Amino acid sequence: MSESKDFLRTIVEEDLQAGKYNEIVTRFPPEPNGFPHIGHAKSIVINFGIARDYKGHCNLRMDDTNPTTEDTRYVEALKDAVEWLGFQWEGNVRYTSDYFPELYEYAKQLIRMGKAYVDSLTEEEIREYRGTVTEPGRRSVYAQRSVEENLDLLERMKNGEFKDGEHVLRAKIDMGAANMKMRDPLLYRIRHAHHYRTGDAWNIYPMYDYGHCISDYLEGVTHSICTLEFENNRDIYDWVLDTLGLKNPRPYQYEFARLGINYTVMSKRKLLELVNEGYVNGWDDPRMPTIAGLRRRGYTPESILSFCHQIGIAKANSMVDVAQLEFCIRDDLNTKVPRVMCVLDPLKVTIENYEGSEELDASYYPEDVPKEGSRKLPFSREIYIERDDFSENPPAGFYRLTPKQPVRLKHAYIITCKEVIKDDLGNIMEIIATYHPDSKSGSDTSGIKVKSAIQWVEAATAKTVEVRLYDRLYSCEVPEGVEDLNPDSLKIIKNALVEPTLITEKPDVRFQFERHGYFYADPIDYTDEAPVFNKIVGLKDSWNKKVKEGDVVAKPEHKATEKKIQIDGEVAPMNEVEQTRFNKYTNELKLNSEVSNTLARDEKLSSFYEAAVAVNHNPITIANIVANEVARELKEKKIDELKFTPEQIAELVKMIDDEIISNKIAKQVFEEMVQSGENPSKIVEAQGLVQISDPAVIMPIIDDVMAKNPDNVEKYKAGNTKLFGFFVGQVLKATGGKANPQIVNVLVTQKLQ
Repeated sequence: MSESKDFLRTIVEEDLQAGKYNEIVTRFPPEPNGFPHIGHAKSIVINFGIARDYKGHCNLRMDDTNPTTEDTRYVEALKDAVEWLGFQWEGNVRYTSDYFPELYEYAKQLIRMGKAYVDSLTEEEIREYRGTVTEPGRRSVYAQRSVEENLDLLERMKNGEFKDGEHVLRAKIDMGAANMKMRDPLLYRIRHAHHYRTGDAWNIYPMYDYGHCISDYLEGVTHSICTLEFENNRDIYDWVLDTLGLKNPRPYQYEFARLGINYTVMSKRKLLELVNEGYVNGWDDPRMPTIAGLRRRGYTPESILSFCHQIGIAKANSMVDVAQLEFCIRDDLNTKVPRVMCVLDPLKVTIENYEGSEELDASYYPEDVPKEGSRKLPFSREIYIERDDFSENPPAGFYRLTPKQPVRLKHAYIITCKEVIKDDLGNIMEIIATYHPDSKSGSDTSGIKVKSAIQWVEAATAKTVEVRLYDRLYSCEVPEGVEDLNPDSLKIIKNALVEPTLITEKPDVRFQFERHGYFYADPIDYTDEAPVFNKIVGLKDSWNKKVKEGDVVAKPEHKATEKKIQIDGEVAPMNEVEQTRFNKYTNELKLNSEVSNTLARDEKLSSFYEAAVAVNHNPITIANIVANEVARELKEKKIDELKFTPEQIAELVKMIDDEIISNKIAKQVFEEMVQSGENPSKIVEAQGLVQISDPAVIMPIIDDVMAKNPDNVEKYKAGNTKLFGFFVGQVLKATGGKANPQIVNVLVTQKLQ
């Protein structure tokens, strides 16, 4: 077995030794109401891994009992995730909806046994009657209905004679049970909604606790493995199977700790909000913790499997550092991918004493990677280097090119700066350099000592590419909502330059761009004519600043100031005024600690913030704008030099609240406010930036996108559901970000059905 012995495998082995089961059968039973995420990957690895290790099998079953939230595209995404991770389910995909007839018959059996009844209390009354942890509940008066009346009502519920919520079917167990889950739990509820598989055949749908255990039994599952939040539900699981007297062998439920990762949310509700509100570009946005997102970013199945194996299987919940996931992809790619050169911020270098051109031999892999492969690098007098690889006034410890310090061009020659050419504003436009002919890499006889080698590309043959620099989606360790989003989670560079072999020879789809990190050719947007590369992960963990639990995390200062609040893991203490502000912002206004810290420590920011909140009491949204956009402006200006006011920021936020503009458009409006000082409402009116929410306006744009991308439409309908985000993105792009993302999602879904 590949995994070490964990408590679940110990249980399985004991059951096999005792002869409890002839074959181990597990199942992965997700709800098809969203795309699977990294937490689902852990469950997939556990369930399929245990079945594999003990020569059993694992079923893939969609727990499709809520027709209001489920969709076939989620089913396809779940199937795709299992296969991409390298697993195969037994037989066909199974569905809880396959068992609706059997579940209904078992429900009638419970009624005949006097163990279930139709209750007509309202949802609020059911909650009230349940009692508390210290007080027993009260049983509904409707529990006295006869068997005949209950069977009649259940049949009429199924036939659609009653409204949603008018009746429910409940188990009759114990209203005084210490485990409140056992206080007559719901078995069925009325839902007048079209089911994506059964259509309108059913008007009642089983609850998870009822449908799940019987589905396990019907499939011959032996070990029903779920996450720890279902621990109290185990009593219902056992009660249903025991009360029905289902013969052995029967399944038993076991719980493990669910996966929690810092700087990440895995709540489906919160992920759905990110997608529907346009904070990300679909379920497969490379910043998302979804399998589709990780896959599009460039993560490999091997790295995800390695991560799941490393974190192990525990009985107690804990938080895993996202750096461990990032380590796994670095570790996997380190021995696999070619090393190539890319310049993100090009600075031209003219080597005045070089004539002609040549091709230099360059290996794709360093000596410690046991792989072969090389390419020819074009070289001539005009090249580009990274702008930050040159410093006219270098700080201590700067080992790259300076007016007095030569440097090696990787795989090429040593060059020396001769002249710095600037524009009228003093910006460096070009470096005039000389090269040392006897310093060629691999045959250097120059005797010149240099301390580093820098990347470069030849000007004439370099390929222009778009590079998407992805970072963590959230800026704080334990994010709560969209107010904690990292505003710098995506930076797009349109005119990066790469050496030509990436495009012409295509030695791989993943690369290490030297000094920058690991990158992946975007599987949807990449073309040879317009190449796009996604940053998978940096070469090292740049977030690894440990602070003690309870410490305030200081917001990084602007690089230009070279000022640091945090030193050796300690945070400079606040004075009394700052601490009072911080307490107010976190306790009264509910800001997260990082934003509160930023505002509390800065008198100018806190004054500006409080003036804006006094006009529009939306403290969280205003705080994020002030702590990021306004703070950026105040790095370079005094507060009386700003062209916009707190009142205008309050007005801008109100326009977001009223859905007049989207968050994306709000950023555009803010940039105009910075330049002109004009009121946001006038900017929106003058530039026609009002959010488009009228389906009649949006639908023709969707039609146009579909007409221009017939191949992608066909691919989507053939099962490539990750293209959904592509269509939404194209519509938003066509409207300049003005279309309401929620309405776009709904209309695109309808169009693709």
